[in-house]
Amino acid sequence: MKKFILGLTVLSTVAMQAQTQIIAHRGYFQSQPPTTENSITSLENAQKLKIYGSEFDVRMTKDGILVINHDEHHGEMEISETSFKELEALKLSNGEKFPTLKDYLKQGKKDPSLKLIVEIKPAKTPEIENEITQKTLKMIKDMKLEGQCEYISFSLNICKEIKKLEPKFKVQYLNGELSPEQIKKEGLDGMDYHYSVFQKNPAWISDAKALGLITNSWTVNDPAVYEELKKQGIGFVTTNIPDQLKNK
Repeated sequence: MKKFILGLTVLSTVAMQAQTQIIAHRGYFQSQPPTTENSITSLENAQKLKIYGSEFDVRMTKDGILVINHDEHHGEMEISETSFKELEALKLSNGEKFPTLKDYLKQGKKDPSLKLIVEIKPAKTPEIENEITQKTLKMIKDMKLEGQCEYISFSLNICKEIKKLEPKFKVQYLNGELSPEQIKKEGLDGMDYHYSVFQKNPAWISDAKALGLITNSWTVNDPAVYEELKKQGIGFVTTNIPDQLKNK
């Protein structure tokens, strides 16, 4: 009987690992009531869903403060050319203060079961990208969140800098032009591409899996596209509708 129960446990674990996992895109902000993307509330909402992870975007202010924002601008202010004090004066649309990476990580740490998918945004020079990357990894390590964080970027330089600094950290490339073989050659852990890239290259998911790479797709907001990717065996999808896809 013990062997039978053990066998069922192993099969259940394998099945769970084989299922397509859900990542909330910039937190879960299309909630009821809706909130603002990349806000602390959107992260809290994602934590309540009990999904795999929540993605967010890291940028750096002119005075070297790491902040959470998708766009280059906060209001009319260019983040990289503006001090944090000036940026902080403009609140988010939901009334929250402009979030720092430290604030976001503090909230993320409250639920260790939710992976924090850290997207480090490209910067104007490789030197600035390297500085942002180094500061981001140092903060995550100082807060003892190494095991909870995974990393993505549109910048190949940033991806390679992460692997150079921390070879064991999971890093996926976002831009979409590299084949699974090229991703492997670059020493990265996976590909996180727009779903249209996988539609144009239908063998890439199976090829990536055969190479032991992580496969993820963004931003999957159509259940039909999700089912298509799921049938191809994709490992993860990043979505604005995590509440709808998590039970499919």
